[in-house]
Amino acid sequence: MFELKIITHFAAAHQLKMVSKKCENIHGHNWKIEVCVAGETLTDAGVLIDFGKLKSYLSEIIEKLDHKFLNELAYFRSNPSSENIAYYIAHELKKKLVNHDIKVARITAWESEDACATYSLN
Repeated sequence: MFELKIITHFAAAHQLKMVSKKCENIHGHNWKIEVCVAGETLTDAGVLIDFGKLKSYLSEIIEKLDHKFLNELAYFRSNPSSENIAYYIAHELKKKLVNHDIKVARITAWESEDACATYSLN
């Protein structure tokens, strides 16, 4: 099994509900997003997928989140937590990889240097 990982960042604000009182206030993060895809077969060029193509797909997804108030976005009707952000990115990327022989293995959303959430599509 081959795995590729790419990392990107975005900044956005959110307001969590039913968690610590401090996080119920509107606040923002500079999220670091780690994307890991996996597959068994390499292309004729000897790669799982071109990094540029994968980065392009991810960029299209991140563009919808960057510099937004996440609570106002339709796809975050529940809390726009790091867990839900990882879930959203995983499923949006999965849709873009339909014509490739690879799958999304996991997405990790870091909201700070010492706190993250990972969603795996296993």
